[in-house]
Amino acid sequence: MGFRPMAGVAVVLGVSVASAAGLPERPNIILCMADDQGYGDVGYSGNPVPHTPTLDAMAASGLRLDRFLAAAPVCSPTRGSVMTGRHPNRFGCFQWGYELRPEEVTIAEVLRDAGYATGHFGKWHLGSVRQGGSNNPGDSGFETWLSAPNFYDNNPILSREGTAVPLEGESSMVAMNAAIDFIDRSLEQDRPFLAVVWFGSPHNPHEATEETMEPYEDLPPGLRHYYGEITGIDRAMGTLRTALRDRGIAGNTLVWYTSDNGPQGGRNGLGSAGGLRGRKGTVYQGGLQVPTIIEWPEAIPEPRSSDLICGSVDILPTVLELAGVAYPQPGRPLDGISLVPLIEGTMAARPKPMGFWDYPAPGRSTPSAAIMAAHFEAQEAGQPLPPELPPEPTGPEERLIAAFEAGEELPGHSAWIDGRHKLHRIPGEAGRIAFELYDLDADPAESTDLSTVEPGRVAELAGALAAWQASVVRSLRGDDNRTRDGR
Repeated sequence: MGFRPMAGVAVVLGVSVASAAGLPERPNIILCMADDQGYGDVGYSGNPVPHTPTLDAMAASGLRLDRFLAAAPVCSPTRGSVMTGRHPNRFGCFQWGYELRPEEVTIAEVLRDAGYATGHFGKWHLGSVRQGGSNNPGDSGFETWLSAPNFYDNNPILSREGTAVPLEGESSMVAMNAAIDFIDRSLEQDRPFLAVVWFGSPHNPHEATEETMEPYEDLPPGLRHYYGEITGIDRAMGTLRTALRDRGIAGNTLVWYTSDNGPQGGRNGLGSAGGLRGRKGTVYQGGLQVPTIIEWPEAIPEPRSSDLICGSVDILPTVLELAGVAYPQPGRPLDGISLVPLIEGTMAARPKPMGFWDYPAPGRSTPSAAIMAAHFEAQEAGQPLPPELPPEPTGPEERLIAAFEAGEELPGHSAWIDGRHKLHRIPGEAGRIAFELYDLDADPAESTDLSTVEPGRVAELAGALAAWQASVVRSLRGDDNRTRDGR
């Protein structure tokens, strides 16, 4: 793939190389997420272009997750998976701009109820950012929020708990500064905290500042802006690391950095998938595998890296276990697992396969700059606020449930990873289904299809994938909610 392990970093290859002597209790949690940053868009991957000294330092001191997969190849669904620990199709978050259902149990709700201060900063993209709007961050468990309905750029207008606020500064630093203010208030209240910082970069239109573009003077303008936005994220992460150390809380604060999907595709695709097949919008590894680091000095005192398959659905179960909090609805299906044993250095293999499913549905346009400008203008004029979000597309959810109940072939490219093998299920014309099988250990770029030489494995994995998809559709039609309500 063109990547090399960092010198001096122990690599976890399905065996235990370290063991924590008991993890700190109720750590502070900071979840950071880039927008469209590809697997190869970091210096520590071996790519000489991105100037990412902070992320490189985190990778050199913490736990580098080299096969961490977004739950979906586009933004809103992956963000929903972080919030819930569930595949986004379970709650109808099929594509960009779809919302988080209010009946979902979120990581912020559970930690808030356990006494954590909870804050969201930056891109939301799971519903409204207005008071009284559907599925806003406050309704999803965040006590404090400074949020955008979608990706945002420099000098943005963001929503501070429903009030439109014009802000000045580089986009990633704006969100990080707000998060640090929240951290300070949480410390004053002597409360552990959950801070979710979701950057709007490096999503297009790629508008970096002159300062963040300085390392890229020899590149064409488009690349200067693209990588400048990544450097903007890196500098915001550097500000966070310094703040945690200055306050003496770095040791007991888990910082989890990742991206929501692979780099953008098409003619304007600028980022690097690190030699993996596919980009944003595909369920090949290039669309799902993203740069991911966990830094937590008290629990991870020595640098390590892991090639164990894990993903965004694992964040909620992991964080809840670390906080000492039980998931409040044990009968509700979760797709993720706790990675606490991986953090401890004792996880030999992933005990549960992972499913992926890019259901074909139209996205929903939610242009943050226009939405927030209209909000601010009406707010300042004392006039009623204009409509915020267009309706979600109608029909995809109903069609999927109907196809399932009729016993028809389910649409959409899906995949199943069990151990080293990944099976792709690709619907074609006239209900025909094609399968592709790859050995991710031997062939991480998914270049050699083994389906014709291992038909028995294809049949086994296809059966498991079908059972998982049936579970997903049962969640979608509301079976989980009846279980949750005791009916």
